[in-house]
Amino acid sequence: MKIATYQKHVLNFKQPSGTSRGVLKSKETWFLRITQNGKQGIGECGMFKGLSIDDRPDYEEKLQWTCKHINSDLKKLIQELTEFPSIQFGLEMALKSLESKTPFELFPSEFTKGRKPIPINGLIWMGTEDFMRKQIKEKIESGFKCIKMKIGAINFQSEVDILKSIRKEFSSNDIELRVDANGAFSTSDALEKLKILSDLDIHSIEQPIKQGQINEMAKLCEITPLPIALDEELIGVFSKTKKEELLKDIKPQFIILKPTLVGGFQGSDDWIEIAKNNNIAWWITSALESNIGLNAIAQYTFTKNNLVPQGLGTGSLFTNNFESPLLVKNGALHYNIDNSWNFNL
Repeated sequence: MKIATYQKHVLNFKQPSGTSRGVLKSKETWFLRITQNGKQGIGECGMFKGLSIDDRPDYEEKLQWTCKHINSDLKKLIQELTEFPSIQFGLEMALKSLESKTPFELFPSEFTKGRKPIPINGLIWMGTEDFMRKQIKEKIESGFKCIKMKIGAINFQSEVDILKSIRKEFSSNDIELRVDANGAFSTSDALEKLKILSDLDIHSIEQPIKQGQINEMAKLCEITPLPIALDEELIGVFSKTKKEELLKDIKPQFIILKPTLVGGFQGSDDWIEIAKNNNIAWWITSALESNIGLNAIAQYTFTKNNLVPQGLGTGSLFTNNFESPLLVKNGALHYNIDNSWNFNL
């Protein structure tokens, strides 16, 4: 007999973090605990307000429902949670944690043994030009070979100038540059902006225009001078058939998977399978989870053997995160087995 409970936790940013949707100062998350026969499993339901499809008034009600029905048939339970991908993921994580030897080693591997790290991108948050330049300098000095810069909040020309200044000093062989527009470009000027960015040897751009404009995004992906990665576009696409239709219609160069937003391990597996069948490349990104969720995502990611830099560097953003073996060093996420977990909630 399993017993499930949940608890809310508010993560506080060390400094306000800017995106094209505004400035983030805190992030709510929920922890799902499942106990059975003296063992405990922990999962994180990291619903992202303003972005997650399950950002809705009945979210906590659905968490309560999940706890109440924890002993139901798992397939039916997961199916009932289709429209709540972050709860799906928290449940998957907690059950995997429950059946593991320790609550925090969900996918034992060379990563969790501390032998192999995961290459990651260094994330540059929006802000003033000086603040963004300062972040870039710090990331490069600390060993990152891949930088991802969020754009679309300040003047586009200023953002281009920042990228140009990196390229003056570092070629694309030295530093891979990715940009994330979070849907900030209009359909009328997107192509022109992509042409300007392509002159700077940019690796890819995430979500240049807002999600839901399927025809416009398909046209862009067909004629773009710069590889396009779908991100927000994947949110809220639940059935495998719809996922296949979306990728076949748009034909992006990349997709970016945030397990919290696309239905956890199973949802991500579905997207990866469809992407491979359509010759679309992919990588995995965290979505501002605590170290509990980040740990699960990182361990899962390692098992996929995708060697491009992943988006897993968000664990150090919060003042009240949980102590863990996760460590960012030399542009990679390491699992430092000398450090222990402290999940004191």
